Amino acid sequence: MHDLDNPYPYYETLRTDTPVARLADSPFYVVTSWDLIAEAVARPDHFSSNLTATMVWNADGTVTTYPIAELDSPIHALATADDPAHRDHRRMVMPSMVAKRIGQLEPFIDHTVKRLWDSGIDSNGIDGNRIDWMTAVAHRVPMAVVAELLGFPTYDIDDLIRWSFATTVLLDGVVTAEQLTAATQAATELGGHIAESFTATRDDPGGGVMGDLATLVNRGDLDESTAIIMLIQLVAAGAESTVSLLGNAVWLLGEQPELVGQLRDNRDLVRLFVEEALRVESPFRGHYRHVVHDTTLGDVALPANSHLYLMWGAANRDAEHSDEPDRVNLDPAVRRPHMAFGKGLHLCVGAALARLEARVAVNHLLDATTDFTVHGANPQWERSLLVRRLRTLPLTVT
Repeated sequence: MHDLDNPYPYYETLRTDTPVARLADSPFYVVTSWDLIAEAVARPDHFSSNLTATMVWNADGTVTTYPIAELDSPIHALATADDPAHRDHRRMVMPSMVAKRIGQLEPFIDHTVKRLWDSGIDSNGIDGNRIDWMTAVAHRVPMAVVAELLGFPTYDIDDLIRWSFATTVLLDGVVTAEQLTAATQAATELGGHIAESFTATRDDPGGGVMGDLATLVNRGDLDESTAIIMLIQLVAAGAESTVSLLGNAVWLLGEQPELVGQLRDNRDLVRLFVEEALRVESPFRGHYRHVVHDTTLGDVALPANSHLYLMWGAANRDAEHSDEPDRVNLDPAVRRPHMAFGKGLHLCVGAALARLEARVAVNHLLDATTDFTVHGANPQWERSLLVRRLRTLPLTVT
């Protein structure tokens, strides 16, 4: 297995030598070049978004299959559905994702970031104030925002964090049997909590995504089980991507301290910095596609029922599409596109919200400090094939 903490040399080798590469003798093929990933997402008839299986890397170097659901199973909803179901599900949640609704959340996000920052600061550090950015802010802000957006009647933020991360563990690909058992239990708890909340909301639909979906179910326009699956996705994937973004952005500022000066001098660059953070350290390393029938991609023959793993993190550093792709560049004249939120029909519905949370959080960090440094030389990345998320990020701040 490649180095999960620093996968980028491995990505570059694959892009150069075998941009569509079969993993061992498994049915999984990783796709690492920008052009071929763009082609794959543009061919939904050949490459279904249904999450039918994930890969598991074993200690002996073999890659095996972790089955999820059959192709065309009703369990596939929203992000893992194909059109027309995907289009219908997306239309159902988009009223809460339009710019006006997202913009209305900014005061809540700002207040939440400030509150969590204040409660997370340890002023008794020997060499200055300390805060673990991940556990105090990055883990908690997205969960609070998701709960507000969805309209949870009641919730415990620590439970939401535990449950959300558990759903990722089920897809991580490098987990033990014990971890899978614990994650399955936690994911079941998340499903139960959402189902209970949804039942209560159906009795009195209010605002938020949950209220919108409850109204549709009450009218007979949406199946309740599908609504619950959609809500689970929005909690798990939506929060996960933003948790990772908030951590990765601040880690990059620690790695390239000259960026901090640029942002302090020109806050308009914060928006561009967030885009570069998404490109250089993409929150999701990749996502799966199911090969519907025998076909080819990049001159590689792909048998029916095999699986693609589209590696956004590799495509975003493709030198064919970016100059100096491994480094953040805040020159507004340099256009650097990215696929951190996917591409095409399945572009993440929560992308605008994640960007807003990141901008608010970075601006607050700049407002609340005159200087900050990352404490400790070796970052602790989550051991995962799916996400690029820091476990901790201790900061010393003044």
